[in-house]
Amino acid sequence: MLTIGILGLGEGSSTISAAIHSKKVELKMICDKDVALCRQRADEFKAYDYTTDYQEMLNDKTIDIIAIYTPDHLHYEHVKMALLHNKHVICTKPFIDDLRHGAELIALQERSGRKVFVGQSSRFFEPFKKQRADFEAGVIGELMTVESHYNADHRWFLEKKWALEKSFKWLYGGLSHPVDFIRWYLPDIAEVMGYGMISANGVKAGLKNEDTMHFIFKAADGRVARVSGSYTGPTQPTSRDSGMSCVLRGTLGASQADYHELRYAVTDSTGEQRVITWGDTQLEYYFRFPGQTHHAGEYQNYIEYFVDAIEHNYTAWPNIQEGIGTVALLQAMDLSLQTGKPVGLKTLLHSYGLPENLLSAHLSGVAGSAHHQASEV
Repeated sequence: MLTIGILGLGEGSSTISAAIHSKKVELKMICDKDVALCRQRADEFKAYDYTTDYQEMLNDKTIDIIAIYTPDHLHYEHVKMALLHNKHVICTKPFIDDLRHGAELIALQERSGRKVFVGQSSRFFEPFKKQRADFEAGVIGELMTVESHYNADHRWFLEKKWALEKSFKWLYGGLSHPVDFIRWYLPDIAEVMGYGMISANGVKAGLKNEDTMHFIFKAADGRVARVSGSYTGPTQPTSRDSGMSCVLRGTLGASQADYHELRYAVTDSTGEQRVITWGDTQLEYYFRFPGQTHHAGEYQNYIEYFVDAIEHNYTAWPNIQEGIGTVALLQAMDLSLQTGKPVGLKTLLHSYGLPENLLSAHLSGVAGSAHHQASEV
């Protein structure tokens, strides 16, 4: 059985739960610079092997995987250190916050021979797993377009001092989820155009960056996709809407996966519509904390998927190249918001010395394939 060490115990709490409930991985150590948080998690999960020194965890040769859930600007250094210590790596999204480090990390990962997996957790949630399986089975035919959104009433975030800093952007923290769906199904994005604004609630609170955004993507083959996000206002009731959805429209049918509702609907080539919902058992598996504040079931699914990839030597998607490609797309979106103009991805990649194939179809064509994902619980 492989062992795991977890760095960053805020969001990392979901991964602690995932590891201690999994039969495929053993939790070896947890780490955070905040000793009070270490003690809190140790008592909460009965995981008493903790440290405030990342180097101590890296030096433990019995740890196979380092799972990183630190702030975005620290990912580069923490991933680099893990690879230099010959560890496999799980890193939460977004993978890095500066494309200048992309080429260095790719080269380091290739030299080390270790696997790197980017924790795009929504791919590993039940409705989206089912949607992907149907897509790969050809149920909706050839994909024509993708539409995705993530709308959430996160006004409580406005009370956090760090959320009002210039460095905090909903584009990376929230919208990266539906953007990942676009990359999953339509990876070869050539150009992006978007508009955004700071809402009245955001202006009143002192937000520095957009909290309401709409984007259009154009793939190299001419297909288009759409992503929307809003984060500081009320949302529709779940019986009418979903906080996060992915809609696929194909030549023979269409499908929609909805997040918190554990709901999936597909219309096939005969015009028949099937609607699937999952009950309390699945809800309890995915959401193990009060108020659905964390979603540990997705983390358990992707940890087990990553362990299988290591043990059977296949690629776990999103890998490091796809993760950096997604960061490039997010940065292009950010640039479009600033300039009010379309942004080409190839030009952006060239400016950082990164290869064009980070956005090519072969990277995501089998990303998270249904037969490689963790089985349904």
